[in-house]
Amino acid sequence: MIVKIKGTPGRRVPSPHIEIGPGCFLRDRMGFLARWKGARVFVITDSNVRRLYGRRLHADLLLGGVDAWLIDFPAGERSKNADVVHSLHTQLLSNGVRRDSVIIALGGGVVGDVAGFVAATILRGIRYVQVPTSLLAQVDSSVGGKVGIDHPLGKNLIGAFHQPETVVIDPLLLETLPDREFTSGLAEVVKIAAALDASYFRFLERNAARIRSRNIRTLTGMIVRSVGLKASVVARDELESGLRKTLNLGHTIGHALEAASSFGMRHGEAVAMGLAAESRIARDMGLLTTADLARLLRLMERLGLRFSFPRLKEKQRFLSSLQSDKKSIDASPKFVLLKRMGCSVVGVDVPRPFVETILGAAR
Repeated sequence: MIVKIKGTPGRRVPSPHIEIGPGCFLRDRMGFLARWKGARVFVITDSNVRRLYGRRLHADLLLGGVDAWLIDFPAGERSKNADVVHSLHTQLLSNGVRRDSVIIALGGGVVGDVAGFVAATILRGIRYVQVPTSLLAQVDSSVGGKVGIDHPLGKNLIGAFHQPETVVIDPLLLETLPDREFTSGLAEVVKIAAALDASYFRFLERNAARIRSRNIRTLTGMIVRSVGLKASVVARDELESGLRKTLNLGHTIGHALEAASSFGMRHGEAVAMGLAAESRIARDMGLLTTADLARLLRLMERLGLRFSFPRLKEKQRFLSSLQSDKKSIDASPKFVLLKRMGCSVVGVDVPRPFVETILGAAR
């Protein structure tokens, strides 16, 4: 089964064509590659994915008559920085990148963010394609056009909106994904269901065991629903002026946790902790019922997500990161809080004592 979500050309920037299905990349790669004949193609990946899929894709491009280059950088969140971007800019310029060139971002969320930011900034912007290889990237970060890098003061503080031309999502690529990375990606799945769609949340509750065992049919349905929801939100609010902010559920605290760990924590793990902590705050503020909080935590536990708030060595850095969050106004962080399953509230001012209570529970 291949699901195709057509782009919407009438928008300020055309949204991408999205293809989802087992084998749409691994088994039909030559069909995917045929469209790039005549263009200079730069495959950007990380050191892990280069070994798994990058060298094979590069060889197929060359055999298909495509002028292709393969470039990689060290795997991990710590590579989302200006030095890596500068190095990639230099390699592209040294190898003759042109305005009609194409970048293929082959990898997880870090690769998509970095390669997309490079595509947005080189020669004032060139085309790029997302081929996400992690669950987190397949259900979330490859769709929407947000690209960027981290700064020592916070997560994703430097970036742009730059839509890919095409997104190719092949669940078979998840077969090589380590268990910890797979579980980490499920945090974004729970987030989008809790924030936007109560029926989808019930689907996750019914199918938690199949999801955790990586049943390919169930995974494909899960990815299709997650991407469909996100694409619908982005189509209505590309630049995150309103509705799209709901997708930041769990991310205000999650991003601060990542910064406090010097980006040594996986994004999905931080989001899981942020989602649980922010939902407890919502319960304490009277927005969310205890029953709905229990449902959320129970599903996360069934999916293998760890959500206990960690002991922080850098509590001040955590609090500073909250204040510098890109959603903050006048150094006051604005939270997205869950009201009930499928419904969230954006722009909530959370009094500091509620945050301090969460920190106190981690002592």
